[in-house]
Amino acid sequence: MTTFIDIHALQTIPPSNINRDDTGSPKSAFFGGIQRQRVSSQAWKSVIRRYFESHLDRSKLGVRTRLIADEVVARILSSAPEFDADSAEDAVVQAFTAVGNSKKHVKLEKQEGDKRISDRAVSNAALFLSNQQIDKLAQAIIEANGEKIPPKQVKEILNTEHGIEIALFGRMVAEAADFNVDAACQVAHALSVHGSEPDFDYYTAVDDVVRASDDATGAGMIGTVEMSSSTFYRYANINLDALNANLGDASVSVEATLAFVRAFIESMPTGKQNSFAARTLPDAVIVTVRNDRPISYVNAFEKAITEVEGRRLAAARALASEAKNIEEAYGYEPVASYVLALGDLKEELAGLGESVTLKGLLESLEAQLTALTSQES
Repeated sequence: MTTFIDIHALQTIPPSNINRDDTGSPKSAFFGGIQRQRVSSQAWKSVIRRYFESHLDRSKLGVRTRLIADEVVARILSSAPEFDADSAEDAVVQAFTAVGNSKKHVKLEKQEGDKRISDRAVSNAALFLSNQQIDKLAQAIIEANGEKIPPKQVKEILNTEHGIEIALFGRMVAEAADFNVDAACQVAHALSVHGSEPDFDYYTAVDDVVRASDDATGAGMIGTVEMSSSTFYRYANINLDALNANLGDASVSVEATLAFVRAFIESMPTGKQNSFAARTLPDAVIVTVRNDRPISYVNAFEKAITEVEGRRLAAARALASEAKNIEEAYGYEPVASYVLALGDLKEELAGLGESVTLKGLLESLEAQLTALTSQES
């Protein structure tokens, strides 16, 4: 059986603009016929990746860049200072011709003009490689000492020892589908549980020199910023078996899952945070371990919450009802379930799982996943 981990959260965010569209407005979407505030999955995945950088060993992570030649050459010269830099660059360019076939492969080419981003060859699109893959490619080039690296060796290097973010969120190489990595994690766009219309913050900027003069009038600048305040339903899931296949190590898969759960809870998109400081934590988190299929409870909010007061409590009540209705109708019972909730929300969500603190959640989840992965091995 396949093991899935579902992570649900209710999170209230005060007036803010943490994720905006091309016009500067808070992102939105229609759900249940009502406009909702939305935070895109890519916005939250981006800050989760940043969270990993601060909390996980760098060797287990990856680098997404068009400057892959710069990165590999730097590591070659770090390990072998006597190696000629231009020869190292040529070797990197040659190695990546193995990523694909003779007709279509990853090309690293030098740019011309003032808009070039590097003096070395760059790729057309950002490439996502683990630090271990970059280090191994650098070492292979050093050992080849001017000879071409066999394509088979390059392919083996780039298709093994994926970084945790690559294993979770996947990798797409348009020029070479063989190097794609299917994501083991799915992240939903966060949606407000109620209807949401943006407000406008009208502001003025004062010119200090003008203000100090005797005949000071007017402002140095006048403008508006859009903002919204919402209680969001957030959801993500992890296919533990797929994650293990991507990483090739059950213990690292458990570590990656725990890191993701913690990052999902603690991270926050950074849009206009200096202006709004919307640094909240979830009001409630439900983590379930399943062996049937992942299940989102988003339809609990297809009918928008209309309470003006006690909106968090109403959202928790609707979430609990949806979860119980699904379990009763379909018979999908989780292997384990944990509930982290604040204040009165604990009572509303009590029937959905074991009540835990954040520390208790991570400890219990680690024990559960370790037991499951050891059984499978």
